[in-house]
Amino acid sequence: MEIKVVQKVLSVNERMAEENRRLFSEKGVCVINVMSSPGSGKTAILEKTLARMAGKVPSAVIVGDVCTTHDADRLARTGVPVLQINTDAFGGDCHLAAHVVEKAAGELDLSRIQLLFVENVGNLVCPAEFDIGEDRRVVVMSVTEGEDKPLKYPVMFRTCHVTLINKTDLLPHLDYDLAKAKENVLQVHPDMPIFTVSAQTGEGMTGWVDWLKACVEEKVSGGR
Repeated sequence: MEIKVVQKVLSVNERMAEENRRLFSEKGVCVINVMSSPGSGKTAILEKTLARMAGKVPSAVIVGDVCTTHDADRLARTGVPVLQINTDAFGGDCHLAAHVVEKAAGELDLSRIQLLFVENVGNLVCPAEFDIGEDRRVVVMSVTEGEDKPLKYPVMFRTCHVTLINKTDLLPHLDYDLAKAKENVLQVHPDMPIFTVSAQTGEGMTGWVDWLKACVEEKVSGGR
């Protein structure tokens, strides 16, 4: 009986995700689902990314958290439209589902947006299971978390399109094997693009931003 319930929940979410995908395609909006464990630096990366996109790619952000608007407040300072989803209102979910993204997107003028980031709730398990109608999935891991995250949470890394390894400015102060971390990512997802970045210094952000621009160009031109 429990399996049937889970299947029903996921089935409903998949249908809504497809509706979201159709809407985003009609509007020519490239949607990037950004996921990670708490504290990896998702918000800081988005701050730096949006600054580099300013005046070039019209963007917006939907932020998911259980409580508070701290991350949304930070991102709103970049000047882009930002919407907050707090999941404590419906049980404190550890992920964003397609129907809540649909409601949030309804508050945005999608005709003025080419790039929509969804900063998912900090969690390496639940968000991987829920399609929200995105074009690309991004997983962020930081050098403070350990090299084995891809091996411990393979579904997340297997279903994402790119990995960002953040906080590289801290490498001189840590016992962290960057080569091993990359090897673990590729063991789970061979040929996956990996960008090593520092949201603090901006190092490595150019490759990541170029990757995003290519995604936007593909979406605007009608591809997926």
